[in-house]
Amino acid sequence: MSGALNLAAPTVLEYFASLVADDASLSVTESAIAVGQDDAPRLDTQGVLAQIDTLAERLRRRLPADAAPLQTLRLLNSYFFHELGFAGNVNDYHDRRNSYLHEVLKTRRGIPITLAILYIEIATQVGLRAQGVSFPGHFLVKLRLQRGEVILDPFSGQTLSRDELEDRLAPFRRRFGLTGENEVPLGLYLQAAEPRDIVARLLRNLKEIHRRIGDGPRLASVLQRLVILLPQAWDERRDLALVQGEMGQVDAAAANLGLYLQHRPEAEDAGRMQQQLQAWEARPRHTPGRGPGGDGGRSSGRTPGWST
Repeated sequence: MSGALNLAAPTVLEYFASLVADDASLSVTESAIAVGQDDAPRLDTQGVLAQIDTLAERLRRRLPADAAPLQTLRLLNSYFFHELGFAGNVNDYHDRRNSYLHEVLKTRRGIPITLAILYIEIATQVGLRAQGVSFPGHFLVKLRLQRGEVILDPFSGQTLSRDELEDRLAPFRRRFGLTGENEVPLGLYLQAAEPRDIVARLLRNLKEIHRRIGDGPRLASVLQRLVILLPQAWDERRDLALVQGEMGQVDAAAANLGLYLQHRPEAEDAGRMQQQLQAWEARPRHTPGRGPGGDGGRSSGRTPGWST
C-alpha cells in the first residue's frame, strides 16, 4: 500500500534507552526487568510488571483501612519473606539468574539488589516510603516511619540495628583507611540511592559475573547497557571496546576506544589503549563480499542477543 508506514519494533537496547533517558521518569523496576532481555530477548516486560502488581494488590487487600505504617511494615515482611518465600540464593549466589527480576519472581531466590527492588516496589504500592541504600558490599532497604528509619537486609529479611550496621561497615572502613580521624559517620553510608545508580549497580554485578566466566556476548550486552545508562562513564566504554575487539567487532571497538581516549587522554592506560587502537585501525580490511558471511569479514557492531 502506497505511503504506508513501516514501523519496526524497537530493539531491546532501544527499549532500555527509552526507560533510562530521563531521571525524572526512570523506573528502577521496569529498567531492571528489561535487563533480563539479555537472557530472554522476547521477555514480556509488561507481563512481569503485572505479576509484581498482582503481588502488591494481594497484600493491599489484606491491610486494614486504618493500618499504621509500622503495622503495614510487619505485614509486608511476613508476606514477602515468609508467605511468598523470597530469600537470598545462598546456594548459588553468582548465578546470573539471580540478577533477572523475572527469574527471581519464579524461583523466589535472588541477590540483595534484586530482592530489594521487588521489596521496594511492593512496599511503595502499599503506601510505605521505601528506598534502596548502596551500602558497601551489600544493598539494603531503608523505610521511613513516623518514629524514625528502619534498615532492612533484603537478603535475609533481618532488620538491622545501628551496632549491626557498624559491624558490617568495619571491614570496609579498615580496608580503605576510613578509621580514626578519617572515619565517616554511619549516616552517610545510609543515604538513599538514586534510581540510575541502582540500575548501574545491578548491571555492574552482572558485568563481574559474565567477566568471571568469560561470557563475551553477555558481557558486551551488559556493557552496552552501562554505556547507555551512564554515557559519561568512560571506563565502561573502554571495557566495552575491549570486549568488542575480542569478539571481532573491530569497527565498533575502535569507535568506542577512540571516544575513551578522547575524553580520558591522561588515563594511566592511555598509552596502552592508544597502541590497541592503532592496531585495530591498521588491521587489513576485506573487500566487501569476500569475507565471512559476505560482509567483508567485519562485524555489524551488534552483539548477539541485542535485538528481539
